[in-house]
Amino acid sequence: MSTLVKSMQSARSKFRKMKDRFTLWLDSGNKTTVLFLAPYVLMFTVFIVIPVLLAIVLSLTYFNGIQFPTFTGLANYVYLLTADDLFMRTIVPNTLVFAIIVGPGGYILSFFLAWMLSQLSPKPRNIMALIIYSPSMTSGVAIAVLWKIIFSGDEAGFLNGFLLNANLINEPVQWLQSPDHLMMIMIIVSLWSSMGVGFLAVLAGLLNVNKDLYEAAYVDGIRNRFQEIIYITIPSIKKQMLFSAVMSIVGTISAGSIGVTLSGANPTPQNAGQLILNHIEDYGILRSELGMAAALSVVLLLVMLGFSKFFSKIFASDE
Repeated sequence: MSTLVKSMQSARSKFRKMKDRFTLWLDSGNKTTVLFLAPYVLMFTVFIVIPVLLAIVLSLTYFNGIQFPTFTGLANYVYLLTADDLFMRTIVPNTLVFAIIVGPGGYILSFFLAWMLSQLSPKPRNIMALIIYSPSMTSGVAIAVLWKIIFSGDEAGFLNGFLLNANLINEPVQWLQSPDHLMMIMIIVSLWSSMGVGFLAVLAGLLNVNKDLYEAAYVDGIRNRFQEIIYITIPSIKKQMLFSAVMSIVGTISAGSIGVTLSGANPTPQNAGQLILNHIEDYGILRSELGMAAALSVVLLLVMLGFSKFFSKIFASDE
């Protein structure tokens, strides 16, 4: 009993010290800082921290959305990695192929498009930037209208009509229902719509690079544009490159609706376009296994955090 009393007294003493330090910090002129940070901290806690913690807790349970969750420990993760054949044989390979091509491909494409626009005068640059950025804002509508018309499986489809008229095929190809073509079309559409805020961030960084650095670099021995990009441009916009990389990672790995939207079915034909987000929807919405869906969400979160840390080290500032 005496040990318990001592521990309680120690805890009270530590709490008082923390309270006194916080009060002293506020009295030092930081009340305005707390006032302005409070809404952000509150919203971040409510919409980010609490949902993530709940997902972690639910991932350790069996929960069907009706009965009270039953604690199962790491059973969901063990099942996911050892018994879920669809996840290991189809979902993971599909997600990796999609992420490896669309992620770096979209990232490199956004950089070079931004670099080319930075060479233009303001008026044409603004017009071209709007044209390139607009698909990322209207991708949902465009996928449903534009791309489904282009890849329609009948003779009215633009691609089928062109190939038939050119005598390259004898009958219409079911592009969006074929397991052999769906992933390729998903990648094309994703690259087309990947020029989002990361592209704008890189463009803004390029426009703010100190022009004197280029003149000094040519004096020091740089002889072409490629060396200029490697030794001056990229080191000068590391923060924007990091932001663009993180946004590309998040957008690519968390993609899922594109295959369902194009094919019109979930799961996609023969699971050819199933990504990890589709598998989460499968468990959470179609099967009502919310514990498994939460476990998959935690895995997805850890993958994103790992890639974010990796790129943070690559683009770490030397300042």
